[in-house]
Amino acid sequence: MIAPATALAFAGASFALAVTPGPDMMLCASRAATQGRGVAFMTLAGICCGLFLHALFAGLGLSQLLLASPNAIVAVRWAGAGYLLWLAIRTLTTKPDPVGDAAQPRAASMAAAFRVGLLTNLLNAKVILFVLALYPQFVTPSSGAVLGQMLTLGAINNVVGFAVNGVVILVAARLGRGLSSGGRFAGLGRWFLAAVFGGLAARLAWG
Repeated sequence: MIAPATALAFAGASFALAVTPGPDMMLCASRAATQGRGVAFMTLAGICCGLFLHALFAGLGLSQLLLASPNAIVAVRWAGAGYLLWLAIRTLTTKPDPVGDAAQPRAASMAAAFRVGLLTNLLNAKVILFVLALYPQFVTPSSGAVLGQMLTLGAINNVVGFAVNGVVILVAARLGRGLSSGGRFAGLGRWFLAAVFGGLAARLAWG
């Protein structure tokens, strides 16, 4: 079990990293501004799930095996960049759903938002390196199972990140109402979101 002081110190480190603008914050903010709070929160839920899986993989030693193969890391990095680039193209080429019975399209968009958050996080090689670099510093083998401690740290990281990015989503949704699917500048919002995806792809590939 992680000591309370260690958990508090890790929460502080997680907060400092969460408030620093990065890909997760940019993705959540752009989603909120262009597609509304619901889609943005589902994207954030996918991101949190991806981070928890990274903690699980690291605790099981799978991430270390991946890190031992430089070619594997490069493959993950380019797969992530390719996925983000595909999202950028799809954002521009997919027509908005027609007005009508929106229950089924809305459910599909929520599921798609969760999938985007999950895959962009899982295919981000920098997140793998981040977990392997930061988490072990707060793990004490004498305090219990390493896997349990890694999962606890992942949960703490997610709680802090969800709180910070949740505030970002609420603010961005309010400021970007005109860019949402029902706003006057919805077409511009699609270009903005595509640009965010494209920028994240470039950052992941060459950053």
